[in-house]
Amino acid sequence: MPGQLLPRSLADELTTDLAGRAATPVPVIAPFTGEQLYLLPHATVAEVEQAAARARDAQRAWWEAGDAHRRSVLLAGHDLFLERRELLLDAVQSETGKTRGQAFEEVFNSAAATRYAALTARRILRTEGRRAGIPLVMRTKVRRAPKGLIGVITPWNYPLSLALMDIAPALATGNAVIQKADDQGTLSVLLARRAFVDAGLPPEVWQVVAGPGAEIGSAVVDQADYVCFTGSTATGRTVAQRAAGRLIGASMELGGKNPLIVLDDVDPEKAAADAAYGCFSAAGQLCVSIERIYVEKGVADRFIPAFAERVRNLSLGVDFDYTADVGSLATQTQLERVTAHLDDAVAKGATVLAGGAARPDLGPYVMEPTVLTDVTDAMQCFAGETFGPLVAVTVVDDADAAVAAANASEFGLNASVMSGSRSRARAVAARVKAGSVNVNEGYRASFGSIDAPMGGVKHSGLGRRNGLDGLLRFTESTTVSEATGLMQLPRTGPEFAKLVGLMVLTLKSLKAIRRR
Repeated sequence: MPGQLLPRSLADELTTDLAGRAATPVPVIAPFTGEQLYLLPHATVAEVEQAAARARDAQRAWWEAGDAHRRSVLLAGHDLFLERRELLLDAVQSETGKTRGQAFEEVFNSAAATRYAALTARRILRTEGRRAGIPLVMRTKVRRAPKGLIGVITPWNYPLSLALMDIAPALATGNAVIQKADDQGTLSVLLARRAFVDAGLPPEVWQVVAGPGAEIGSAVVDQADYVCFTGSTATGRTVAQRAAGRLIGASMELGGKNPLIVLDDVDPEKAAADAAYGCFSAAGQLCVSIERIYVEKGVADRFIPAFAERVRNLSLGVDFDYTADVGSLATQTQLERVTAHLDDAVAKGATVLAGGAARPDLGPYVMEPTVLTDVTDAMQCFAGETFGPLVAVTVVDDADAAVAAANASEFGLNASVMSGSRSRARAVAARVKAGSVNVNEGYRASFGSIDAPMGGVKHSGLGRRNGLDGLLRFTESTTVSEATGLMQLPRTGPEFAKLVGLMVLTLKSLKAIRRR
């Protein structure tokens, strides 16, 4: 059954769950129509402080309730989340303009991240024995506890998955959360939160606020014990500096200019289809989507026409069903950014192989997926992140040249290698400098692998989400060591003199038996 634009009445009802409502509300626009969807109440700094205090108070009971209780609540939330998926899909499409299929990717990833966190947290939190400094003489254990209050600042482009990949592991490890949601994704976040509250999560444990990043985002950082941020590199630097000033940790997924390498042994038609999805999912408004393609010259005359044809045949649409391949950009600002990069490139000599035009007949922010060649370093789209449906294709002599070009960037978030030989692709992938590298897939292989760490290198991020790393970041470790009484450690000069020989022998013996 087709979905629908989220009704104003439901939007107004959901905003009652926001932690702050004192500031003047702002209009939120529906990308499919360009019309006002609803009015979003913003928070004040004082309301952020009050929400943080409530979350801190609730966190103690949430932690003391124990791992089994937290796991039960999160898994029940997972089930309600899936039961309510059609409404969640409506919300994501209403706010972001993406297709229903790409909205479903969000629901899928969010549920998977929740399940993984709920079922894995016990392993992370278990007290573990560690090798002592002197075996038998000392005994050492490491225990872990939650950091306390986690600040999560999320963007508009993937409001569900980029929230729950941080929030689910934070909650599973016994923390409370204060989240600053982007205006263009707040309803999706509130719907997700409501599912978990209805499943038994104390509402104070997950607080949501909205408002300007410089003011409200900064207030969240000032209240948190650890910060998760997803967004631009420029803003990430500001968040990192503010967190560092308070001596708290942070993990950040930032910008990317993600490359795809097409080796000369590919099936051109299949590679073209996979590349098109990797470039234009969510209309290219995805931090890990492909913006640069490097094609070995041996396959260029077959791959490039196939790719351009595939892109020209992508179905554009703004419907609440599964008929469209590519949806709308989210805002007028996004449309202007993409158009500026395209106009700049064409003015400086780039060639348009496919797309290249806005489609106001379909929706106010719809832009055709666009393929460029002859892109040079004088153009804005050469090295700068476009974050839209624009990709540059460049022919290179060989794999060495492709790797060199792929690595010649300040970014290193995601990359892809396509080849008819997986072993050859893996060998090339090992030379690419990125936090994630996909073989014969654009981004979904790594993005969906929730047991593996995800993040960027260079200017694309700090720290990792997902996997054990994504849970450990929300905990503080304490080492507890004790003397067993088997032997008294030296305390005076004469006592050291008696035991130095024995201690040296102990070190040599441990090395000989390869004991850590």
